[in-house]
Amino acid sequence: MTSTVDRRRTRYRVLAASLLAPALLLAACSSGSGDPAAGPATSATSTPDTATATPGGTLRFALGASPSGVDPQQVGSNVSIYIARQLADSLTDQDPATGEIVPWLATSWDVSDDLTTFTFHLRDDVTFSDGTPLTATTVKANLDALAGPLGASAPLAASYLGGYTETRVDDEHTVTVVFGAPNAQFLQATSTVSLAILSDATATADPAARLQGEVVGSGPFVLESYTQDQGAVITRRDGYAWASEVSRNQGEAYLDQIDFTVVPESGVRAGGLASDQFDAVGDVLPQDVAQVEGAGGSVLTRTNPGVTFVLQPNVTVAPLDDPDVRQALNVAIDRQQLVDTVLSDAFRPATSVLASTTPGYTDLSDDLAFDAAKAEQLLDGAGWTKGTDGIREKDGAKLSVDVVYAPLFTGSQAVLELAQQQLRAVGVDLVLRQLTPADQQAVLTSGDYDTYYYNVTRADADILRTQFSSAGRNVNKRAADDVLDPLLDSQLATADPAARAGLVTQAQQEIVDEALAIPLFELAQSIGVAGDVHGVAFDASSRLLFHDAWIEQA
Repeated sequence: MTSTVDRRRTRYRVLAASLLAPALLLAACSSGSGDPAAGPATSATSTPDTATATPGGTLRFALGASPSGVDPQQVGSNVSIYIARQLADSLTDQDPATGEIVPWLATSWDVSDDLTTFTFHLRDDVTFSDGTPLTATTVKANLDALAGPLGASAPLAASYLGGYTETRVDDEHTVTVVFGAPNAQFLQATSTVSLAILSDATATADPAARLQGEVVGSGPFVLESYTQDQGAVITRRDGYAWASEVSRNQGEAYLDQIDFTVVPESGVRAGGLASDQFDAVGDVLPQDVAQVEGAGGSVLTRTNPGVTFVLQPNVTVAPLDDPDVRQALNVAIDRQQLVDTVLSDAFRPATSVLASTTPGYTDLSDDLAFDAAKAEQLLDGAGWTKGTDGIREKDGAKLSVDVVYAPLFTGSQAVLELAQQQLRAVGVDLVLRQLTPADQQAVLTSGDYDTYYYNVTRADADILRTQFSSAGRNVNKRAADDVLDPLLDSQLATADPAARAGLVTQAQQEIVDEALAIPLFELAQSIGVAGDVHGVAFDASSRLLFHDAWIEQA
């Protein structure tokens, strides 16, 4: 028996009310950025702009790092998604203010009471940029590929399809997705960029070619060009008329074009905005805010939901196979100092393994409080004594721990260098190993690492299962257990929001108690925009949307 879409939406409204953090931390460093005429406000505290949107113009955007590609289903970094999200739509959308799941390519849906069957009723007026129509067969082709051959290249998307059995084509515009076990997270997953729906031809194309630009979507923009390590150009899609109800602009995008350029140096990005070389820039660091605002611009910020930036330990290798050593690392980190020293007011110190904007977040700040004396005590008790150089030793071995990372976020190097100093103060040598994303994956597969530095964005607490289950990504390399694994599996099979929230809380507590992650800080998007730029918005996952963006014409 299936429930109606209205009942399901009611359930998700309850979910939003009961699970979302007290506030979504959607704040701007200066006012004037929210624009009700052109799209959802990007700041809960900004003064709404009542100007009328002006179509036309090119928005020049400076990216803080190189995208890994432009395929919505394969990419994971923010800079990649800034481009890829504009090219493709999803079956549903998620309201960033409430967490509610709302229609997009699907006008409605039915979900079975046992959470194994999801039927979507598709719009009949959607076309891809190559002119082909959206049909139930298209949805099936996308999901079959992600659950099959494409899954290795799109691990996050594939994780959303765990237990996937089949997709049935009921008629041209009705499709049913079937799982072999309850899957409470799937409806929210259909709102993500990872499960964006691409054309039939794209669904069967070579994954590497897709990353480099062979992508056809139904989004408000079309890819004009993409050059690895340099940037991309996207242009307005003529005739676009199927935006989600989250967007106030229900027609074509206002901008003619967006030019994305890779500019790794934050000061150069801010200077480019101030000198009118760019209209918007990513990853604004604290030292650059005054320059952006001094030029009449503003800084838009929003915290990413999902797993915070963490050091996730490999618990099968010494010395991190000792829980006391892992706990010592947790309390030796001064998270507030990380934020105050090398980040900005836009960022928050981690208070759990989940960010505070994630449905199901639980405040565990007491367990993660900075306590150098406790860290010293734990390490003393574990038999590690300080050597003449201040680094602890045991049985002739130094207390040295490496961290594998890629500089996809501009502030990562500075954060890790400060964490390195903090850990050295208690006798731990943190060795930084910067790798390319490809080399990172090889190291993760081999297990040749002590800790792995990363974050994962998702506005659903099931991200914990993806990252921490022994049957999931399992960066910890841990064996199956009878505590955390059952909690993560049970929340996936629980439809009641309050009951699911309780399980998620227990899972977070277990991860922190066993120090299966050393949370550092919550990633926040910090976007500088010129004074004449309006309507740049964040989605529920804190990724940028440009459908409603516009530039005042001189």
